[in-house]
Amino acid sequence: EQLIFFHDHIMMILMMIITTVSYMMIMLIFNNNTDRNLLEGQMIELIWTITPAMTLLFIATPSLRLLYLMDEINNPTMTTKAVGHQWYWTYEYSDFNDMEFDSYMINQENNENFRLLDVDNRMVLPSNTFIRMIVTSTDVIHSWTLPSTGVKIDGTPGRLNQASLMLNRNGLVFGQCSEICGTNHSFMPIVVESVPINNFIKWM
Repeated sequence: EQLIFFHDHIMMILMMIITTVSYMMIMLIFNNNTDRNLLEGQMIELIWTITPAMTLLFIATPSLRLLYLMDEINNPTMTTKAVGHQWYWTYEYSDFNDMEFDSYMINQENNENFRLLDVDNRMVLPSNTFIRMIVTSTDVIHSWTLPSTGVKIDGTPGRLNQASLMLNRNGLVFGQCSEICGTNHSFMPIVVESVPINNFIKWM
């Protein structure tokens, strides 16, 4: 949700910049009033130095705040772990009796859903729940990515990376490994099924 607000904030600033620059360019092209004796202008130089600096400040402030919020993880309800392999994912639910399973892409010929995006074992997570997601790898660098949720966590061998995750709606969320990890890099889909907490407990 914060990412969407940040996107809208940046788009508003960009539209203002585009409108202002376009107006100035059009006025310069069609304006015949020129001053050939004007060699320098301290005031206008001051304006076009301070204005971009203030604009960058308006962009950087919410960006830094969002980076801090993304790294801050306070009292997660549950912790899950994704381990990247060439070329599949292993999911671990260590909070629930060490439940673990592998997730492979479904063969295209047997798949009636999205091409190269569906898997045999989906990762099931409760909706409206604060989750700590841990990602690592056993071989090369992978990246566990869900674009629609704004989550991208690199999986590095020998290192545990974490991020917070909360799914506000029930349904399927699709993603893929977004780090080139070898020949079958494009065959590492991620499917997260968001369900109500009661259904999640029954599934466990």
